[in-house]
Amino acid sequence: MQPGPEAEGLVCGGASSPNCLFLTELHCLPWFINISESQGPGSVLQSFSFNCTSHKPTLELVRVKPSTTFFNLPSLSRRQQVYVGTVTLSSSARLDALAVNHYELQLRLTCGKHVTEGPLYVDVHRDPDYSPCAGRFASPAGEIIQVRETVTPGAQLYTLLLPGLEPQRAQISINSTQDPPYFPGPFSINGQGWLLAPSQGLKGQAKKVFQLQILVTFGQNRSCHRMLKVKVLPAPSSQISFLGQAPNITVPEDLAPGSKVVQVRAQGFNVRYEIVSPVPCPLFSIGREDGVIRTTAPLELAQARGAAVTRLQVKAYERLMPWAGVDLDLTVSVRSVNRWPPRCLPAMLVTEIPETTPVGTVLNTFTCADPDSPGSALDYELRFHSPPGPASLCLRDRALEVNATLDCDTPGVCFQHAASILVLDGGQPLMTTEVPVLVMVTPVNEFSPACVPHTFRIREDAGPYTLLGSVVGTDKDYPHNSIEYYVSSGPTAFSVDRLSGEVHLLGSLDYELQTLYKLTVLLTDHGQDQDPTHRRSGSCTITIEVEDVNDYAPECQPPFQELTVYAPLGRSVEVTKVSCWVPQEPQRLAFSYSIVGGNSQSRFSLRGPILVHDNIMLGPPWPEQPRTYELLIRVADAGPSIPHLSTTATVIVHLVPWSTSTVATRTHRATVPSMMTPLLVTDMEAFWQPEPWFVVVLTVTSALFLLALGWLFGRLFQGLAQMLQTPSKPAQALLLNSIRGPEESIEGFMEAPRMEMPQTPSSVMSLRHFDGRAQDSRTGRDYLFNTLTGARRWL
Repeated sequence: MQPGPEAEGLVCGGASSPNCLFLTELHCLPWFINISESQGPGSVLQSFSFNCTSHKPTLELVRVKPSTTFFNLPSLSRRQQVYVGTVTLSSSARLDALAVNHYELQLRLTCGKHVTEGPLYVDVHRDPDYSPCAGRFASPAGEIIQVRETVTPGAQLYTLLLPGLEPQRAQISINSTQDPPYFPGPFSINGQGWLLAPSQGLKGQAKKVFQLQILVTFGQNRSCHRMLKVKVLPAPSSQISFLGQAPNITVPEDLAPGSKVVQVRAQGFNVRYEIVSPVPCPLFSIGREDGVIRTTAPLELAQARGAAVTRLQVKAYERLMPWAGVDLDLTVSVRSVNRWPPRCLPAMLVTEIPETTPVGTVLNTFTCADPDSPGSALDYELRFHSPPGPASLCLRDRALEVNATLDCDTPGVCFQHAASILVLDGGQPLMTTEVPVLVMVTPVNEFSPACVPHTFRIREDAGPYTLLGSVVGTDKDYPHNSIEYYVSSGPTAFSVDRLSGEVHLLGSLDYELQTLYKLTVLLTDHGQDQDPTHRRSGSCTITIEVEDVNDYAPECQPPFQELTVYAPLGRSVEVTKVSCWVPQEPQRLAFSYSIVGGNSQSRFSLRGPILVHDNIMLGPPWPEQPRTYELLIRVADAGPSIPHLSTTATVIVHLVPWSTSTVATRTHRATVPSMMTPLLVTDMEAFWQPEPWFVVVLTVTSALFLLALGWLFGRLFQGLAQMLQTPSKPAQALLLNSIRGPEESIEGFMEAPRMEMPQTPSSVMSLRHFDGRAQDSRTGRDYLFNTLTGARRWL
C-alpha cells in the first residue's frame, strides 16, 4: 500500500486483515471486530503495522466507551522499518456478553506532525461453552499455586470463580480425598468461590504438593472439572520487611485512572511487589519494581459500588525467592468530591397559561438529583427577573404554583413572567443549577362590551352624512377600545361607523312625519383572547330626536284690512287684531309682530297681535280732518328654531278725529274678502355700479381729455382772432353771421332740455319709492305701494 502525499512516508496495514489505520483518505477506518466472552487477560484483539520513516510514532488509547479497565494501553514494537501496534486485554479483563456486549476504543496514531484518530469497535458475543471458572484453573492443565508454610490458617489461597458470578449460587466441591497423614487438614471452598487453607495451617508441610480435584457447576450444562495443585513453600530465610507506612490512606473520588495513590517500600535485595488481595483488584494496581500503587479505574462513588473503602494486601518479596515475602495491609478510603451540579428535569420550563388560571394551580414539578450523591436533599430557591417580586408565582416543595390572580385587563400587566429556580446541593464546594422559567400569561375574553343609552338631536333640514354624535362603547377586557359597531335594528336613515361608532344621517328627515327614532347598536369586541374566534357582544339603544325647522311662513287672515276708526283725543283705541297661523304646522302658535311701514308720527303701536291707536298729544297739533294711514305689519314666527320666516299684513286705517258733536265712535272696517288675494307687483330696477379703480381711471382720463380739448380750442380761437383782425368788412359781416347761426342753433338745442329736465328726475325718483303694486278691493283701482314706508300712489 502506497503512502499518501501528506503522510510523510507513512504506510499502514493489518496483521489480521487488509484494514489500515493511518491514511490520508482514512478509507480503512473504522475497525469492527467480534470476540468471544471467553477471551481472557492478555488476549490480542487487533494488531496492525505501519511505516513512519521520518519520526518516532506514538500510539495512544484516547478513551473507551463504556469506561472500563479491560483493555491495555496499545503497545508499539519495531521490526526493521515497520512498526507493529497491538491492542490486548488487561489483567482485569472479565468479558461478559450479558453485561456489556459492545465497546468503542478511540485510538490516536501520531507520526511527526501528522495525527490520525480512529475508532475500534469491539463486539462481545456469547460463548455457550464458556467456563465460569477463573484464570488458569479453567484450562485443562489446571493451576499450580504456591503458598508459604507460614500462611494463616483458613486464609484465602485462590479464587475459583470469575468476579460477578459469586451471587449466582455456583455449586463448587472438592472431589479428591484429603486423608491424613499427608493432608494436615482439609482445604475448603467458601460461598464466594475462594479456596481456603486448612484450619490447622500448613506449618511443617514445606515442599509438599497437594492435588485437589475441584468440580464447579454453573447453570445448566456449564461446569469445569479441573486440577488445582497447592505447593507449600518453606518460610523465607531472608530478612525482607516493609519500611514505615501508614495503614490508612484517603484519596478523592475525582482521581483520574493511572494516578498515584501511595508508594510502599520494602527493605531487601531486588524486591518485587504485588497485590495478593483482592484478586483481581479492579480499582488499583501496583508497580512490580517501584511499589507505586495507582488507580486503574474511575473512583466514582455513585457508579463504582464498594469503592468507598478498599482493603489491600500488598506482598513484597525478593525476585529470586518469591516464596519468601512479607505482607502489608493497607486501607484506601475514597472521599466524596462535589464535582457535578444538580441535574433537573425539566432543564427549562416555558409554558403558557390563561389569565383565568386559579390560584394554587401547579404549573410544573421539578425533579432534581445530585450525581455526586444520589438521594441527597437539595435546596430550591425561586428568583424573579421580570417583573421583579414574587406576586404571581411561588415555589412550594419543588412545585411551581400560581400565587395570585392573573390579570390582563390593565395596560402593562399582562406580561411574561421570567424567573429561575436555583437548586443547591449540600456538598463542598457548593454546586448550583439554575433552571430558567418563562411563564407567558395569555388574555381571555371575559367581559362583554357595553354602551350607555344616549339621545341625539338633529334638525330636520340636516343633509345626508351629517354627524349626530358617537356611540362610546366600553369593555373591561384589554385593550378597551377593540370594539366594532353595527346597527342590529332600526331605521335605514341612519348608519354607525364600524370602527369609530359615529352615527351619521343617510337620508332626509321630516319633523311633521316622524319626530323620534330608536336605533339598536350592536357592539362586538375583537383581539382580546388568545383564540381570535372567541368574541363577545353587547347592545344599547340610541334615541334620535328630530328638531322642528320652520318650513313655511305664517299666513294672516285676512292678509289685507281697511278700517275707519273714530279716535277721541287723549285716548287709545284698539284698531284690530292680526290673526296669523301656519296651515302646514298648526302646532306653531308663537309669532312676533312689528310695524314696518306707514306708522308716521308713531300714532300706532302693537300689543301682541292687537293694533292700537295712541291718541296722546305730545307732538304736532291734532289734525281736524280725517287722515288715512296705510300700515304694514310684519308677522314672524318666534319659536326656537331658525330661520324665522315672516309675512307682511296690510292694514289701511281711515282715522276720523273725534269731536263733541260726535255722539259715538264708530269704526268702519273694510276687509279684503278671504277669497280675494291682493295682486303684488314687484318692480326691479337694474343699475350699474362700477369698481372704484375704474372710477378713478375714468376721472383721470376725462380730466386729461378736457385739458387737451381746451388747449385745442385755445389754439383754434387764437388762429381765428388773427384772421378776424385782417379781413374786410364784408368778410367780417359774413363771419359774424356764420358765428350767430351756430349760436342760435346751440341756444335752441339747450332750451329744449331745460324744459324736460325738471320733470324727468322727479318722476323717476317718485317711482323708486314704490316696490309693489296692488288693486283696491273696493274700487278696483290699481295703486303702487312701498313695503318699508307704506306710502301709496294711485295709478
